Amino acid sequence: MKKAVILLFSIITVLVFGVQCTFLEKQFGIKNKREEYILDMPGITARGFIRAAVDNSSTGYYIYRGRRMGYEYELLRDLAKRLDVQLHLVLISDIDKAFDYLENGKVDIIAMNLEESLTRSERATFSTPLGKMSTVLVGRKSSGRVTSWQDIEGDTITVRQGSIYKSQLCAIKDSMQVSFTVIEKPEHEESLIDQVVKNEIKWTVADQNIAQANATYYDGLDISWKVEKEGEVSWVVRNNSPKLLSNLNDWLEDKQKRFIPDLYAKYFLNSKNSYFRSNSPFSSLAGNRISQFDEIIKNGAEQLGWDWRLLASLVYKESRFDTTATSYAGATGLLQLMPVTLERFGVEDPHDPIESLTGGVRYLRYLDKFWMERVPETNERIKFVLASYNIGHGHVEDAWRLAMKFGRNTQSWEAVSEFLELKSDPKYYKDPVVKSGFAKGHLAVNYVKDVLSIFDSYKALVEP
Repeated sequence: MKKAVILLFSIITVLVFGVQCTFLEKQFGIKNKREEYILDMPGITARGFIRAAVDNSSTGYYIYRGRRMGYEYELLRDLAKRLDVQLHLVLISDIDKAFDYLENGKVDIIAMNLEESLTRSERATFSTPLGKMSTVLVGRKSSGRVTSWQDIEGDTITVRQGSIYKSQLCAIKDSMQVSFTVIEKPEHEESLIDQVVKNEIKWTVADQNIAQANATYYDGLDISWKVEKEGEVSWVVRNNSPKLLSNLNDWLEDKQKRFIPDLYAKYFLNSKNSYFRSNSPFSSLAGNRISQFDEIIKNGAEQLGWDWRLLASLVYKESRFDTTATSYAGATGLLQLMPVTLERFGVEDPHDPIESLTGGVRYLRYLDKFWMERVPETNERIKFVLASYNIGHGHVEDAWRLAMKFGRNTQSWEAVSEFLELKSDPKYYKDPVVKSGFAKGHLAVNYVKDVLSIFDSYKALVEP
């Protein structure tokens, strides 16, 4: 009985103080202090990669014929190169969620065209503007041409949640004394434009460049009525990342004259190319295919026990899905096999995609078997296999022996890769345990990172 009373008292205490806390927060703005996430440029450099929040859209980031593309993607890739770090992309459609991710350290930068507002500037720091952007009303031509806001009196406009569009429309309602309803949805602008085309909603709002790109696919769209005249758009970083901001702004200043305008023209002004990229069955925007060889890649991946998108990433890295590709060293076919490997694994015609894939899979199975006992964990072993595929398993085995000699974890790719990178140093490649001599091991380490980075993109944008 005594225990029951104590338990009941404890529950009541928690409930009472919980309510009081919530009440105080609401009434007086008293909040529990949340620990700030801090990671500026030195920390990002030490970590080796930068995380960026991007949209999966026909202008932001997508896959086309196995290749990663997109206006924001190409900008970020160039920025990462300048910062000398790897690029990790995080797909986020919800803008408010992107700001949450930024504050919590799940991303370091939001690479979306964002207009500055008081609320947003309190949560993050805006970069130098990338350019100026207008916002436009998007509807079907069959709905009638809009010549004034009174033309949509009583209508409903559906906009992307977390965007600046709602506040723009509310300001217009107040100033023009016109009555229409604004509804927010979490979908991207392009998804809402699709809904307009399908007559599921009547109106939406989008940045003019996104609207123009989509108007090339859909002849029946009217995007002529401006919601807001040109305003500056920027990327954002955490408030406590001044060094990253400085680096970002310096890069933007350098790229404003040529690089950014050229990319803008590529994705927004060349409507024909944009149409084909966005509507191809080999685009993550229109279909769920990576290449014309997906079926045989899936069959090969099944034999390996791999995710087929991982094998597709390796094929893309090796040949860009070009069956006629030949390297300077004489490697040929989809998986770029050397003549001695072709012969060993029974490939007579390296330009035949089925033969090339079959031979490459046999070689990969051989490498997997070679590392099976030494590295039993599958995900770690894949990294050893990929490095061996690139540089030869003899060099990777040397790094494995060095790791063992120096007391490191031989089942960890992170540990072994450090010694693979050291195989260009005489102190290490002349060590008695090394059998295969000198190697530019850093190239193989980067190769593994590249393949896995492509794989991450395929996983994010293409269904299993």
